[in-house]
Amino acid sequence: MVIMANPLKQLAGQTVIYGLSTILARIINFLFVPIYTRLLTPESYGVVTEFMAYIAVLQVVLVMGLETGCFRFANKEGVDSKKVYSNAFVTVFCVSATFLALMIAFAGPISSALGYEGYSSCIMYMGGILALDAVTAILFAKLRQENRALKFAIFKTIKIVTETAANLFLFLWFPKNVASAEWLLNFIPATPDFSYVIFAIFISCVICALLFIPDYLKLSFRLEPKLLKQMLAYSLPLMVAALPGVVNDFLDRILFRYFDTNAEAWRSSLGLYQAAVKLAVIMNLFIQMFRYAAEPFFFRRAKEKDSRALYASVQEYFTAFCGLVFLGVILYIDIIALILGPQFRSAVGVVPVMLLSYMILGMLFNVSMWYKLSGKTDMAIWITLSGLVVTALVIVVFMPKYSYWAAAYGHLASYVVMFAISSVLGAKYYPIPYRWGRLLGIFIIMSAVYGISALIDRTVFEGVSFGQSSTGLLVAKLAVHTVLILIYMASAAMIIRKK
Repeated sequence: MVIMANPLKQLAGQTVIYGLSTILARIINFLFVPIYTRLLTPESYGVVTEFMAYIAVLQVVLVMGLETGCFRFANKEGVDSKKVYSNAFVTVFCVSATFLALMIAFAGPISSALGYEGYSSCIMYMGGILALDAVTAILFAKLRQENRALKFAIFKTIKIVTETAANLFLFLWFPKNVASAEWLLNFIPATPDFSYVIFAIFISCVICALLFIPDYLKLSFRLEPKLLKQMLAYSLPLMVAALPGVVNDFLDRILFRYFDTNAEAWRSSLGLYQAAVKLAVIMNLFIQMFRYAAEPFFFRRAKEKDSRALYASVQEYFTAFCGLVFLGVILYIDIIALILGPQFRSAVGVVPVMLLSYMILGMLFNVSMWYKLSGKTDMAIWITLSGLVVTALVIVVFMPKYSYWAAAYGHLASYVVMFAISSVLGAKYYPIPYRWGRLLGIFIIMSAVYGISALIDRTVFEGVSFGQSSTGLLVAKLAVHTVLILIYMASAAMIIRKK
């Protein structure tokens, strides 16, 4: 364990630095939920959710898996890392520029086909967001490879602050002062709607791209055909594998249009669901910041003697912390739910399901490192396709009857299936000594604490909630929940540290 201490501390330290910007982004995004759910209707918020789903899927295509490909080849002996990133940048730039041109040319027909007649500008903004994000993704990967976590965090923070300022300006100032900024009517309507959110993101992407001007000048802008061919051979399977994974994550948002119980109000159902999912953002936040630091960390440690034992320890600490996040959100849900506008709170019941889904997804990231480290990236395609099939089946079969509940359980079922398949294949092709008993023990303790809290709430604190009960009863309820969380923390620590 002494050998592992420093690497684990290094990973934890980089996770914190990378996480600063990610935390800020998620927190600000989280803080905007009260604004969105009070100034936008559930239907308009549903449209935002649909657009963001399309953006998430298309981002994977435009980057082409070259982020991870850069990590792989920049760490190879005898390979010039500058040529690696120049190859990746030029390739992504050309593809993204072509994509943006097509989005601008066909903005009208696309907006009409989606049922958003008159909002062709949003299609153009979406094209700009995707093109700029794809190009800067390669340069952000370069910063991660060079361990320049601080610069990474600063640039991400500037992007976040820009988006925040644009949102505040558009939602809170502009509608009351349209006459003072009439030129903006060429880009957005006078009344707040979903286009405000998309336009604010577009502005932040432009600012972020400008920040990288000095970095653009350091690249050679020349392609090395032989190296590029090797990079694409490694990266494209990752893209193909990641695509079903991202589609899997956002398929529910896309299929609401076709399978929701109330076909005429599917956008409202989608808006309610998305607002509730936002309450699970803390879990997703930790997973994202962990991934930024963990992926290059795993590659750097791959050749060390005790690397696989180190990976197993990482999984244990990661799972234990995710369990803490799960309980922290659920046991304080009475207060956390107040973030949403009153008309959005009816879907809060799906929060525990989504938290557990994200927890399994994070564990899946750890166990799936085997195919990246072993070079068997083509097998990732079948793993993610299996998850996509499960999600699609659950949604198609159950969404017509259960609406967003089918979406939540579809995620959970999908991630569990992918986790199981990846674990089995990893044990065969790249064995990592995971201590499954410890991981199971963490889940048992987490489930027991959750179950006990639910039982106490039903028998002792029935109907006690913020704003509807006396302060004394609510404080007592939260105090009991806090004690249960402390019990979980002590129990999880004992499991992990057990020799």
